[in-house]
Amino acid sequence: MASIKTFDEHVAQYEQWYEDHPEAYQSEILALQEQFLELPQNIRGIEVGLGTGRFSEPLGIKEGIEPSAEMAKRAMKRGIEIMKGTAERLPYAAMQFDFVLFVTVCHLKNLKKALSEARRVLKPDGAIIIGFLDKERLIAQSYMARRHKSNFYEKAVFYSVEEMEQLLKKAGFKNFKYNQTLFDNLEEIKNIQSPKEGTGEGSFVVVKAQKK
Repeated sequence: MASIKTFDEHVAQYEQWYEDHPEAYQSEILALQEQFLELPQNIRGIEVGLGTGRFSEPLGIKEGIEPSAEMAKRAMKRGIEIMKGTAERLPYAAMQFDFVLFVTVCHLKNLKKALSEARRVLKPDGAIIIGFLDKERLIAQSYMARRHKSNFYEKAVFYSVEEMEQLLKKAGFKNFKYNQTLFDNLEEIKNIQSPKEGTGEGSFVVVKAQKK
């Protein structure tokens, strides 16, 4: 994974991606929002590794974890309460939340531990929602091909849909629901793309699963 220092030192570059690729960003938001629609109203949840709050803010998430102090400063300006901690050691008691969101799993040191921690802090039947770049699709493959030139993706670990589902099953989750977006190379996406159910076409996949 990219180090916390890397994220501290390159916040402006991180933010610039969203300015350079607004259609891709909004497409990802739509896919995530679709998975949130079936959740009950007035529930409490967190985003883990929320960066500068680019996903938490439009999704209405008010709190979460971000280990990079410089990223957290940007997120707090967006009205998000930040707790100091890591995905592998969440600073919360058990069974606190109705949902836990991840959109940066490729940067985690230990995804298995992070999923176990997410399950611990979820209430019974709570939902985990993960947005990730499918390693078998175009965009993840392009990042992997250029990883030596990237501050953020040099040490990133991408997952296939099958790998992600197996990890979630082993962590104690069930009832998987998928949707997908980003159906072209990143530079070719000039319009906001509506999400489709399932996997196998889009580079950005969202999976929602339920705590057993």
